[in-house]
Amino acid sequence: MAVGLGPLSTLHPVPGFELGIASAGIKRPGRKDVVVMRCAEGSSVAGVFTLNAFCAAPVILAKKRVSGSVRYLLTNTGNANAGTGEPGLQNAMRTCASLAKLAGVDESEVLPFSTGVIGEPLPVEKIEGALQAALDNLSESNWADAATGIMTTDTLPKGASRQFTHEGVTVTVTGISKGAGMIKPNMATMLGYIATDAKVAQGVLQDLLRDAANKSFNRITIDGDTSTNDCCMLIATGKAALPEITQASGALFAALKQAVFEVCMEVAQAIVRDGEGATKFVTVQVNGGATHQECLDVGYAVAHSPLIKTALFASDPNWGRILAAVGRAGVAQLDVSKIDVFLGDVCIASKGCRAATYTEEQGAAVMAQEEITIRIELGRGTCSETIWTTDLSHEYVKINAEYRT
Repeated sequence: MAVGLGPLSTLHPVPGFELGIASAGIKRPGRKDVVVMRCAEGSSVAGVFTLNAFCAAPVILAKKRVSGSVRYLLTNTGNANAGTGEPGLQNAMRTCASLAKLAGVDESEVLPFSTGVIGEPLPVEKIEGALQAALDNLSESNWADAATGIMTTDTLPKGASRQFTHEGVTVTVTGISKGAGMIKPNMATMLGYIATDAKVAQGVLQDLLRDAANKSFNRITIDGDTSTNDCCMLIATGKAALPEITQASGALFAALKQAVFEVCMEVAQAIVRDGEGATKFVTVQVNGGATHQECLDVGYAVAHSPLIKTALFASDPNWGRILAAVGRAGVAQLDVSKIDVFLGDVCIASKGCRAATYTEEQGAAVMAQEEITIRIELGRGTCSETIWTTDLSHEYVKINAEYRT
């Protein structure tokens, strides 16, 4: 069950960005599994993509096309079109060409995205059969339906929206994401689509997305597996009656940056809250590092530890597992006598051993909560990093053992 994740809040339409949903029956009949998104002519589009060497055919194609003119984004669920070689690339190109023909644009202006089972041929004919229905369904108000349409093992749709006013003009930022398993940051481990009606130069938009992803999608992990299909897109339609943002400076850019960061953070954390089998939402905060990288190394060592994750599921304050993870994180010349570890506000370890004031009852009370913070003070410098993760439950094993059946 999703941890602290309820129904979608209001997702404000973004002028110049439309979404259409249809059913191709890729995995089961009647499932809404094809989503078409249309960008207004002249939109700027930025993307960040998986670093997995076995990246899927749609990722290869989208990376090539994102810097050009982009009018349509085509997403299918139920089939990842990954591990499919040259035939998979040809299939991705064919679905783009089919959509381009129906929409009256060049096929190079269509970006494909896929999610689902790896290694199976893309059911091109099924997708092609749903394209016209998706085009007929295009609307600026279809964010919530699209959030459902891109889901795989997700239990709830994920979305967020922000608005701000600049010189009397309202600017909107709205985004959706999907992801619940095969989640480990190495760009943006999921599919995510964020749009704004601000007008932003492509280079500025790309840098903005990269920065936002690094503080949100690249700080989440569920199971340590980086997907073959991860993509996150940021679209600026330019429909707001404001000057184009050509530099990463000024009041308008600052307001847009804050809104984009907030949307990215909310939908990224929603992925963790809806992690496969998750019963806990866990914040791992590492402070006092000499570098940001060593803070991340420590944070991920804790967040990826099966021993810690199973203890979290059992609500067992087995603090020795945390110390062991910190110690094997690979931090050079780590002085354990300077390290303090906290569960919530409870100091469980100080100066490398059990804190004198700590009791098992204190730790158990924190671990029984649905939302838990593990805070590690390294005592080496001024750098800090925060990562969000889940526990590891019986249900996670069940979901992934039965994923293809």
